[in-house]
Amino acid sequence: MRRTLTHVNRTVFEAEHEALRQSTRDFFAERVVPFHGQWEKNGIVDREVWTEAGKQGLLGFQVPEEYGGGGTDDFRFNAVLDEEITFAGATGLGWGLHNDIVAPYLLAYGTDEQKQRWLPPFCTGELITAIAMTEPGAGSDLQGIRTTAVKDGSDYIVNGSKTFITNGIHSDLVIVVAKTDPDAKHQGISLIVLERGMPGFERGRNLDKIGLKAQDTAELSFTDVRVPKENLLGEEGKGFIYLMHNLPQERLCIALVGVAAADWAVRTTTDYVKERKAFGKSIGSFQNTRFTLAEAATEVAVAQAFVDKCLETHVRGELSVADAAMAKWWATEMQKRVIDTCLQLHGGYGYMSEYPIARAYLDTRVQTIYGGTTEIMKEIIGRTMGL
Repeated sequence: MRRTLTHVNRTVFEAEHEALRQSTRDFFAERVVPFHGQWEKNGIVDREVWTEAGKQGLLGFQVPEEYGGGGTDDFRFNAVLDEEITFAGATGLGWGLHNDIVAPYLLAYGTDEQKQRWLPPFCTGELITAIAMTEPGAGSDLQGIRTTAVKDGSDYIVNGSKTFITNGIHSDLVIVVAKTDPDAKHQGISLIVLERGMPGFERGRNLDKIGLKAQDTAELSFTDVRVPKENLLGEEGKGFIYLMHNLPQERLCIALVGVAAADWAVRTTTDYVKERKAFGKSIGSFQNTRFTLAEAATEVAVAQAFVDKCLETHVRGELSVADAAMAKWWATEMQKRVIDTCLQLHGGYGYMSEYPIARAYLDTRVQTIYGGTTEIMKEIIGRTMGL
């Protein structure tokens, strides 16, 4: 079992999960880590790494075996992959969005025909997916979306735009959140699946972010895109309900990444301060350094315990909206504090881009924003308290 910084056993994982962890580390060491720096310069990962991940069985853990997936509903396999991506600093890999966020929609709401069409290439990495919610004028407020999907015979005509879309450049299949009834509120939102090559479906620039440099994040635009009704995902008008049902899992994933990133930072910094000298001795020997890292390690261990508990609860199908929100905001705000502290202990070297802690600092900043901001998480928690 992987131990926390305080050497307390994590009991959430079993032998098969740790076997996946080791095989994933070996794969990353050979096919991801040596190339990630160049991918960051390119602003996008090589598409080939997706098909290689498919061959390794890293895509579609929950997808039934008949479609080429792992055939397990144990979300702990997803959690292991999310953690190992984080430990490797492989932030360009959009597999978390593919596995953890898009797959549940296709599995829960897809028709037999849709599953036959999309799931086999989903698992091989030949079909890369995305979900398009955020718009230039509507972030956390899904009721404010303006993208429309209007019926025209046996098709929908989609018009609008989306922004900050992860896997936006590589994606072959995009679940678009659109208004099928512009006059309704929640009941007017539906999920329409757009596919690469549909006339009028355009990708804008690969957005220049301060972090996550290797992850392709794009603007998407839709101009009179004709989409067959067979690409409606689930029932018309049920999109908002589907989104609310799946958001707790997304937030749990972000929390898992937050704790893993902070854990990595403390371990990396602990090694660094043992080697770095000041005034004739290692800076790790100074009381301030020991106290600072002891505080950071404790924050990580406490957050890990809660997030692991949420993971166990989620595997049982019992994770609440409030607990997911608590895990997301607490873990990501902790991540920011801890990584900022670890960068400080690196001194001037922490400000140099070639040092992993500097890149982690920049990659961390989005964690309290996407998946619902910290402020939105507190609002959700407060409402569940009857306030």
